[in-house]
Amino acid sequence: MARGKVQLRRIENPVHRQVTFCKRRAGLLKKAKELSVLCDAEIGVFIFSSQGKLYELATKGTMQGLIDRYTKCTRSFQAESEAKEKQLLDSQEEVNMMKHQIKLLQRGLWSMFGHNGAPMNLDELHALEKHLESWIYQMNILHQEIQLLKNKEGVLKEANKHLQQKIEEQNGFFDIGPAMTNTNFPYPLTIQNEIFQY
Repeated sequence: MARGKVQLRRIENPVHRQVTFCKRRAGLLKKAKELSVLCDAEIGVFIFSSQGKLYELATKGTMQGLIDRYTKCTRSFQAESEAKEKQLLDSQEEVNMMKHQIKLLQRGLWSMFGHNGAPMNLDELHALEKHLESWIYQMNILHQEIQLLKNKEGVLKEANKHLQQKIEEQNGFFDIGPAMTNTNFPYPLTIQNEIFQY
């Protein structure tokens, strides 16, 4: 005899509801175990009954190990996606700001050379002036940094030259080249002492 189609709605009779819960819970846990064995998968299942009783299944290892692995995977994925999203927003914001600056500067250049029919209003001229002042300030800072680096280069060259002269003086003062090539002495830096002779 074939079963009719079961309507998915809450079972009103508490006894029938409990029997169905037990049977279906056992079937669900059995299917999870079979899937784990057949496909070599790690499966974790939580079931809370209507009375609040917990039923759980961890096919490999412990449930806490599965939970830790799950939180680590979701946390790293979430952090990675948030970082990508933030980087995309930052770069999009920077692109929009640069586009605005380029348009403003192009308009200023066109106005200055008389190629644009519409003159710039006062706010646009002030914005253009601020941009030009900030760029001049940045150029001055870069020029100062270049001068400092050139000064450091000169100081380092002089120090290098001074050290090379010292090395040449010491090599002339301690010229030990011939003593090292003389092979008549077994240990030219040792002093013979009669006490240690055997």
